[in-house]
Amino acid sequence: MFGAQVTALSPPSVDYTAILPVLIVLGAAAVGVLLEAFVPRNLRWSVQVTVSLVALAGAGIALGAYVPGAPAQGVTTMVDTLAIDAPALFLWGTLLALAFAALLFIAERTVEPGGAFVSQAALRGAAGGGGSVTTGVPGTAGGRAGAAPADGTRGMQTEVFPLTLFALGGMMTFVAANDLLTMFIALEVLSLPLYLMCGLARRRRLLSQESAVKYFLLGAFASAFFLYGVALLYGYAGSVRLGDIATAAAGSDRSDTLLFAGFGLLVVGLLFKGSVGPFHAWTPDVYQGAPTSVTGFMAACTKVAAFGAMLRVLYVGFEGTSWEWRGVLWAVAIVSMAVGAVLGLTQRDVKRMIAYSSIAHAGFLVIGVMTLSDSGLAATMFYLLAYGFTTLAAFAVVSLVRDADGEATDLSSWAGLAKRSPLIAGVFTFLLFALAGIPLTSGFVGKFVVFSAALGEGLAPLVVLALVFSAVAAFFYLRVVVVMYLTEPAAGGASVTVPGAFTTITIAAGTIVTLLLGIYPGFALEWAGAGGFAF
Repeated sequence: MFGAQVTALSPPSVDYTAILPVLIVLGAAAVGVLLEAFVPRNLRWSVQVTVSLVALAGAGIALGAYVPGAPAQGVTTMVDTLAIDAPALFLWGTLLALAFAALLFIAERTVEPGGAFVSQAALRGAAGGGGSVTTGVPGTAGGRAGAAPADGTRGMQTEVFPLTLFALGGMMTFVAANDLLTMFIALEVLSLPLYLMCGLARRRRLLSQESAVKYFLLGAFASAFFLYGVALLYGYAGSVRLGDIATAAAGSDRSDTLLFAGFGLLVVGLLFKGSVGPFHAWTPDVYQGAPTSVTGFMAACTKVAAFGAMLRVLYVGFEGTSWEWRGVLWAVAIVSMAVGAVLGLTQRDVKRMIAYSSIAHAGFLVIGVMTLSDSGLAATMFYLLAYGFTTLAAFAVVSLVRDADGEATDLSSWAGLAKRSPLIAGVFTFLLFALAGIPLTSGFVGKFVVFSAALGEGLAPLVVLALVFSAVAAFFYLRVVVVMYLTEPAAGGASVTVPGAFTTITIAAGTIVTLLLGIYPGFALEWAGAGGFAF
């Protein structure tokens, strides 16, 4: 017994070159936490912004250096927990580009003096969640959190920068996860920072905090559904790897009850994160209450992460059982499109209107996911890229329309906006046309390729319904255009603030990408269709 030979354990193989973009992002997030502890308060903003932007640029360079020589079939690493394949690389590139633009938007301090984020974590919101908040912190001008302190040392909570990087790192891991346990951990890493970020608004503090609590509570339920689904699928397949689940589903004599119960619970968690109806209840309130820059980051990047993970789960783990679950996703897509298009008509708040727009777009994306074809995969990922830039730029424009209490998001405040600022009104009109799917915009190309892929897979009735709901949704986009151009501005109404450099870059980047992808989508479509999933 004591003389038995002991076999040495070999360390797992790690392809550091393949996962370097994720390591850079998470490493910079950890560094950002240390900077909060050791860098003087008056220097933190500039240092955190520099570190964050350099990290995203470095991750992008690492990704660009890896892609040309990446194996066509992809690689798995970290004991097969991560799959670095063509879809993962495309989604990583999309997330990094969107996060770079969103981080500039988050860092803006010109539009809102001191930044959009609260200057002290212990500030109490004023009763009713109004525009100003009272504070017990001495040195703030007039006790208003909206005013920048005279010494400039308490401009904003700079913890938002490492939180953003942690969320981004979780998203990048989420879309590349090759087993469900890694996917769950990544889901929590991306979700927890977002819960905190939603409650850090400088103005309308109670509304912001309420949105954060709603998002946290409903997100916790969704995470529980996801984890319970993982447990049931482990009981069915004896493994949490997607490839093993697919193998068990193809040739197992076990009861399918565990398989489809686990699948249902798992998909509920993914649909919640993608704000797909009927699991959308958090979306309008959180979009309205969170700081607008955080709303833009969530609307763009979180949707990419959620649908990227959904694509991997369905294509790798459950493609062989599609006949059993496709009908359920039919219903989900129809409900999501109906909820987004119909309830969007009733909205008077611009941020809530865009929230319901995102729910309708989530329904269109579910159609692309359901195709389970190479063309559908490429079309869905292209749609995510196009939608992300358009939505981020739209929220950046919303942040510029302001009155004495901060952002003026009620539709009446936008009356006659074209007379006050023709350029901003023109840009917002173009972005709304893209969301509506008007030709020569990325939104039109995205819908065209998704619906074409769906028609190729026999989903014609669903495409017809999608076209009907697209027409319905176009009404509330055009209503905003009519208000801006054909309504007289109210006396003492909202005005357009001159954007700072960071917000200008975000709006310009989103608008240019929306235009380029509408005119010349070939490069993005070619990259999106470069290959399938590895497992």
